[in-house]
Amino acid sequence: MKRISACIVMVICFLFAAPLYAQDDKAVKDLVAAGDTAFQKFDNQAAMESYQKALETDPQCHEAAWKLARAYIDLGEKLTDKEERKGYYLKAHETAKMAVEINPKAAKGHLYLSISLGRVALDAGGKEKVRLSKEIKSEVDKTLDIDPNDDIAWHVLALWNRNISTLSWIEKQFANIFLGGIPKEASVEKAVECLKKAIQIKSGHINHHLELGITYEILGKKDLAIKEYEKVLELPVSDADDKDHKAEAEKLIEKIK
Repeated sequence: MKRISACIVMVICFLFAAPLYAQDDKAVKDLVAAGDTAFQKFDNQAAMESYQKALETDPQCHEAAWKLARAYIDLGEKLTDKEERKGYYLKAHETAKMAVEINPKAAKGHLYLSISLGRVALDAGGKEKVRLSKEIKSEVDKTLDIDPNDDIAWHVLALWNRNISTLSWIEKQFANIFLGGIPKEASVEKAVECLKKAIQIKSGHINHHLELGITYEILGKKDLAIKEYEKVLELPVSDADDKDHKAEAEKLIEKIK
């Protein structure tokens, strides 16, 4: 009799709890959708706030976690104060780590973990930059193992190749300590291959073309660089940073000519 009563209580609890779970699930989806709308309008602050609320409502929401990391990165990129910018990138790092912990088999958490580390590395000294490069490579490799058609991951891998293969003398000494030397697979030519792969997947992404142009310049291929910069100017704006990318492309064309 006691067993039957306990079962009845459990069923009643489930019936009352189920609508609450459904409400929470809908609230999270609505918040993520609101963040996506703000992101598409290039309103990174509103996007961040929506994703934050979604993650607070459901701390196990992988989508909210990686999109919040992306928002932190986008906001950090607009800041001029180095310490404030670093704070946003570190928040992105922690949130991306959370996304990976929630679902280690999903690509986006690993992707934004690699990007957040890359952003931290940009403001770091040579020693820290080289040390972080190992983790950046590890995370972007995991991303591409899961989703080989992620164009942003190919972009990140391209920049890793370019940055590692063009280290300064002192940075190369740090590479000997932390990486056992410059990774043999890293090269500027490999960066070109990776950016071409990114463009093959998403040809309308302006920053792929801008970085390919910069990489061609490093190789001394000015005609090919100009072609990519002109492509940057032709393509429609589709990202919050694209106006800045177009302005940079114009300056680079003037410098070459």
